[in-house]
Amino acid sequence: MASMPLPAEYELRHILANEVHARPPTPLRAPERAAHFALIVEESDREKELAALEALGARLGVPVTRPPSNHLFVDFGAFRLKWERHTEITEYTFFCRAQGEGGPLLGVPGDWLSALPGKMLVAAWLDFVAADSERPDVEQVRKRLGARPLIGAAIEGGAAWAFTDLLVHPDGFSRFLVIDRSLREEQAGRLVQRLLEIEVYRMAALLAFPLAKTLSALLGEREQRLARLTAELKDVPESRSADDDARLLASLGALAAEVEESLAASSFRFSASRAYYELVRRRITELREERLPGVQTLAEFMERRLAPAMATCEAVMRRHEELSERVARASQLLRTRVEVAREEQNQALLASMNRRAKLQLRLQQTVEGLSIAAITYYGAGIVAYLAKAARSAGMPIDADLAAAASIPLVALLVWAGLRRLRREIARTAEMPSL
Repeated sequence: MASMPLPAEYELRHILANEVHARPPTPLRAPERAAHFALIVEESDREKELAALEALGARLGVPVTRPPSNHLFVDFGAFRLKWERHTEITEYTFFCRAQGEGGPLLGVPGDWLSALPGKMLVAAWLDFVAADSERPDVEQVRKRLGARPLIGAAIEGGAAWAFTDLLVHPDGFSRFLVIDRSLREEQAGRLVQRLLEIEVYRMAALLAFPLAKTLSALLGEREQRLARLTAELKDVPESRSADDDARLLASLGALAAEVEESLAASSFRFSASRAYYELVRRRITELREERLPGVQTLAEFMERRLAPAMATCEAVMRRHEELSERVARASQLLRTRVEVAREEQNQALLASMNRRAKLQLRLQQTVEGLSIAAITYYGAGIVAYLAKAARSAGMPIDADLAAAASIPLVALLVWAGLRRLRREIARTAEMPSL
């Protein structure tokens, strides 16, 4: 088909399109053996992972180029390696043709494996063998796995049987056995991948369980502190001072800081645990288990053993969030009480200021009256001096009479002038500032 011009491409288009193909299963045919390792790796050690892969390729004479994404598949001849990097876990899966029961994974350098960066969370053997009968020999499987109790079921519509005990054996590995009846190679690869993912996600989900037990004790102590502070908040004696409320508010603030700090530190772990547990349940559902006589299924085992631990984590997370909300409500209640008390103080202060303003106004009015009298006195004196000057000039004017007659007029003018001045000042005070 002839190409045609296209619009400008979004820079992440190919990454997003390839995401759904990021973890293809490895086709398998019996007999096959897989050794799976899941390591918790710090972000600072991510570069060391790639360096380790390159070093393994150089050691075995197979070039290993740095992958553009977070997964890699390399065929080293004696074994095949599937490498996957996740948010906090890196997985290594080694596949090789089975060579009898037990024994090491031939071809993988032990010193290289032990030096991988990170802390190992999961190490699992998985043997993939062909069925030699119409029914699985449960006792033979039990002996082979050393499993008590045994967990297993017919899966994929009866196309295979899968068994495990989900225990860590003395050699440090958990064990899986898949007996193939009629699986296609790609189907077998998906099945093995699901089983190994169940083991990894189960362990990853349980990472929150020790944290939940530690937090449970801390939450109990903090809940008791909150109860004491709340009781003190409820008790409002008449002698209670602003200093008492300030001390109580400081205590609530310190408790809120502690709760929020631990909530921030644990919320990711609990959220991740919830997501991992959901993945475990989905992968088990995808197995389409069918019960085998005398053997409990993976779904039953997880419901009886893993579900209570996850319920504990969920309960602690809810309890933590509820404690945070309760501390916030108590702090808000105390702040409201402090604000009400402050408003009462402000109202009393304003009333006192109002009284002082009224007194000042009366004093000012008194002073104004005295000012009118004083100005009138001086004004009349000036009129008397003017009259005396006019009489000296020969005009028939009585100075005393002129001064007496000017008093009402001067007083009226002074009073009108002060009144006008007061109105002008009031008008200026009411004008909005520019």
